[in-house]
Amino acid sequence: MRKVVRFGFLLVALGFGVWAVASQWDAVVAGFARLSWPLLAASLAGVVGALLGAMMTWRTLLADLGSPLPLRSAAKVFFVGQLGKYIPGAVWPVLAQMEMGRDLGVPRPRSAAAFFLTMPIQLATGLLVTLVTLGWDRFGWLLLLVPVLLVLLEPKVINGLIGFGLRRLKREPLEHPLTRRGMLTALGWALAGWVCYGLHLYFIVPQAGLLFAIGAFALSWCLGIMSVVVPAGAGVREVVIVGVLSPVMPSGQAIAVALSSRIVIVIGDLICAGMAGIAARRDSV
Repeated sequence: MRKVVRFGFLLVALGFGVWAVASQWDAVVAGFARLSWPLLAASLAGVVGALLGAMMTWRTLLADLGSPLPLRSAAKVFFVGQLGKYIPGAVWPVLAQMEMGRDLGVPRPRSAAAFFLTMPIQLATGLLVTLVTLGWDRFGWLLLLVPVLLVLLEPKVINGLIGFGLRRLKREPLEHPLTRRGMLTALGWALAGWVCYGLHLYFIVPQAGLLFAIGAFALSWCLGIMSVVVPAGAGVREVVIVGVLSPVMPSGQAIAVALSSRIVIVIGDLICAGMAGIAARRDSV
């Protein structure tokens, strides 16, 4: 039954991913038409690099909590589970990672802890990247969020919150509390991911400049991920990118850039999940 449920989850997630491409295809043709294949390939490579950074952030946290996974196994659990973000509802990625992680000996509470820690780490680093690259004068209000996130990322605070949640759920406490070294390593991987995401947008719209592209995407991702009611921040991210790019280019071109970025990221998600699944299957043969 578990295999049937997992296969069904994968089919539904892939269906939503394909639908995300097909439903926007006519609108994004104009954006792709002005791009060369080398630029598209470079943009896709940037997305794959960013996704690898996110996976390494999650893998670092999971190892620090006491469940180190081989690279290929970790990639399969993370990338296949992340396809669940395209299904309406915010719980599917964590449920998929908990289920697949259990087969590898990872306790479900530990998988959930690593998943829910990855998001605030990416959010905090994304806001900091936005401040540095887009300027304090325009986005200084983000400073109000940074202290809160930095406090929440302190390992002692995190361990206390996780312990409180597990007690309320009447579960055993985590055997390995999160360490400051593990947190700093995860933050480093998250920052590397933002650079790669910026490269992906830069190859789509090089006239905006690399630093501007890094900040624009970081801001759009952060605001999109805060909108948990829509799958993978769909729509919100594009609106933010258009708003940020509008001062430097016509709005029509900014819309094409935002839609092109979305399509490249969806393709990157599908490629990473497919390659991770194939690699892990070969290891098990």
